[in-house]
Amino acid sequence: MIRDRHNIIPMFMAVLLHAMIAASMLFAFDFTTRKPPPMPLVIKGTLVADSTVLPPPVREEPPPVVEQEPPPVVDTAAEEQARLAAEEAKRQQDALIEQQRLEELRRQQDAEEQRKREEAERRKREEEARRKREEEAELERKRREAELERQREIERQRAENERRRREAEAAALQSAINEESERLAAMDSTEMAAYQFALQQKVLRNWARPASAQAGLDCMVQVRQSATGEVISARVVNCNGDAAVERSIEAAVYKASPLPLPDNRLLFDPNLRFRFIPEQ
Repeated sequence: MIRDRHNIIPMFMAVLLHAMIAASMLFAFDFTTRKPPPMPLVIKGTLVADSTVLPPPVREEPPPVVEQEPPPVVDTAAEEQARLAAEEAKRQQDALIEQQRLEELRRQQDAEEQRKREEAERRKREEEARRKREEEAELERKRREAELERQREIERQRAENERRRREAEAAALQSAINEESERLAAMDSTEMAAYQFALQQKVLRNWARPASAQAGLDCMVQVRQSATGEVISARVVNCNGDAAVERSIEAAVYKASPLPLPDNRLLFDPNLRFRFIPEQ
């Protein structure tokens, strides 16, 4: 409701009240014409005796005439002014009421529009939140599927690697078994005896027999050699001679490097052991 900031209504009501008071004072004056008081009537008569004269008849007095006051003189100009003032006051009051109604309607419309905007914003936020949750759920689902697929791929790869490893181990074991079988078979053949003889002869040619060496010398020599027969290390591990004999045999092995290689590669051993028996 709009406030009357300029006090229009109180001022208008005060003016209207003064106008009405002035009009009532005008109507209070007596504009009637005053008449002179009535004069008594003169009656002539003859005195007679009571016995012969009849009493005069009783004259009925007419009822007093009630004089009606003329209608008051109406000041049409003041009445018209008061009417116009009342109409103006009512018009202004109606205008204020209409303005207040329009302002209230506008306020309600603004409130409704604000409510609709807030409702639209709320729905928009809810829709965005729902869409974001759906996107996150979809990403999480894809991530889980990718993780499951990765785990399955890892498991498949592990199983494949395990299968290949078992196959490789089986193949290597079978190859080692076959090679060992062939080597054992070769060792039992004349090829191994020829290889041992060639080793002993080359070491013997490089051996300087010490004075302490006795007849019936029999020593086991441990040799680590390269693939080409180069001697890496040599050590007597079992011998019936003294220390001087052992040192002389080790020196002979180093001098015999490179050692002869067997014709059959299955007989080659990088960690070679052979018997050194000078008297054969």
